[in-house]
Amino acid sequence: MKTTVVAQQKGGVGKTSTLVHLALDALERGKKVAVIDLDTQGNASYSLQAYQSSLTASAMFKDVSSTPWAEIAGEEGQEDAARLVLIASDAGLADMEKTSLAEAGTHFKEAIRLLALQGFDLCLIDTPPSLGNCLAAALYAADYVLSPIELEVYSIQGIKKMNAAIANMRKANPGLIFLGMVPSKVDGRNPRHKEHLDKLQAAYPQLMIPATIGLRSSIADALANGVPVWQIKKTAARKAAKEVRALAQYVYEKMEIA
Repeated sequence: MKTTVVAQQKGGVGKTSTLVHLALDALERGKKVAVIDLDTQGNASYSLQAYQSSLTASAMFKDVSSTPWAEIAGEEGQEDAARLVLIASDAGLADMEKTSLAEAGTHFKEAIRLLALQGFDLCLIDTPPSLGNCLAAALYAADYVLSPIELEVYSIQGIKKMNAAIANMRKANPGLIFLGMVPSKVDGRNPRHKEHLDKLQAAYPQLMIPATIGLRSSIADALANGVPVWQIKKTAARKAAKEVRALAQYVYEKMEIA
């Protein structure tokens, strides 16, 4: 199992929409996918509620040695509901900051190890927009991290913080690979967005993913209905679907699970 964290220290940048579409794309590729929602807002949990398991996200930070993993993972040959499994956000996540980072990280990494033994190909983790125990523990346990960014000043200001957090976590998790930053909610008619994108590509040529996701209402429609954007029956959704598919192809090629 390969584990990828979708993270950015700024809310509203497209983290959840990116994660949900990566999960549904991987499902269509025939992969067995676990999604862990560590964001207390629970947006990924809402969009993927049809795949919810009996395990909640806060339980991943406790002793999970007796967790009935086989029930959560389902049996081989079952339908999509068992091949995509959601470990949903819950109120207990609010208490994670009361525990030590060492304890949270140790328990979460062990939970990921045990989850991997259940035959999953991929684990995707949605995270809160701040560097607390949940995000730090996820980075500690992950193989990869992907950062959606919005082409606005506040989001761009968070890039250095995110890069610093990843660099610091590599001291404890040297195998962590930064897949890069993906421009999200890009308004092609906004000259400010074009200017910011040009500057980012010049400043971070090795970190900018060569795929962008436009500012498209069809993506919001898809998330609200718990389906991928390529299932939205609108002409305007076709371009969004093409962009999302291109991002998924890039990410999964880099992870060598395409």
